[in-house]
Amino acid sequence: MTAADPIRQPAELDAFREDRTYLGADHRRNERRTWVVTAICAVTLTVLVAGGLAFRSMALTAAGLHMGAHVAALLVASGAYALARRHAENPAFSFGTGKIGYLASFANAVVLGVTAALIAWESVGRLMAPEAVDYAGAFPLAGAGLAVNLICIWLLRPTGAQAMRNDPDGDLNLSAAHLHLTADAAVSVLALGAMLAGQAFGWGFADPLAGLVGAALVGHFAVQLMRRSAATLLDINPSAELTAEVRARLSAQGERVVDLHLWRLGPGHHAAIAVLAAPHPQPAAAYHARLKGLAGLSHVTVEVREGGDSPHPHGHSHD
Repeated sequence: MTAADPIRQPAELDAFREDRTYLGADHRRNERRTWVVTAICAVTLTVLVAGGLAFRSMALTAAGLHMGAHVAALLVASGAYALARRHAENPAFSFGTGKIGYLASFANAVVLGVTAALIAWESVGRLMAPEAVDYAGAFPLAGAGLAVNLICIWLLRPTGAQAMRNDPDGDLNLSAAHLHLTADAAVSVLALGAMLAGQAFGWGFADPLAGLVGAALVGHFAVQLMRRSAATLLDINPSAELTAEVRARLSAQGERVVDLHLWRLGPGHHAAIAVLAAPHPQPAAAYHARLKGLAGLSHVTVEVREGGDSPHPHGHSHD
């Protein structure tokens, strides 16, 4: 386009302009289920901690402490859903509220890491100064805790392709809550195994050792979650494939892509800013039309420079 062309927003750009919320497709469903699971975990937390103290079981206490971390994490996740929905159309958020969930997932990763450290610290203490465990009383509570975790994991199961390892564009806030519960289920399984070993073979070390193994597992989950959420918060390019497709479409008629930035706005939503150099620039609508229908691309800005060597833009368009 040339400098004389007015900056306008053609009707064919509606696909890029209509939705500025950038929330996940299942936002409301995920929010409702997260609140339900929060209530279930709060009740389970009270029972597990009381049982662990009463029966002097480190593995059971570890499961209770981790469940307490879940309650805090689920409150953060639920609050993030509510906040993002409430301010979805607030113009103060230049690119919508889709990243609030990623901020919550990063906070929950930190909570997971702290929980792992606490479990490891207490377990080492119990290895150095063992305490007798009331296996008969602790075992049923550990089993009940595992059952509750499995129910909550099912309630928060990602829909369709949104499982964390299968869909990088999925709802990471939900994945974080799901990961918390999965880690807790693993700790519960370790607790049950340790109590069986202790009761059958008299291995008193099995209980705190299970706590240490659980701490290592939870710590691994925390690092994994922290890396994924931080990548979005720092606007790291989320998809080499999508970037390559945008570049290919914009340069389909001999244009040169001088600069291209792609980042995630929210679950399933991406933004792109492109600077093109073209000997014969086309109207802004032509470049947007090339990207129309590209899955996951929700916000586009294109700047066109005539020729390719001029440092000054002759025209630009925003979606």
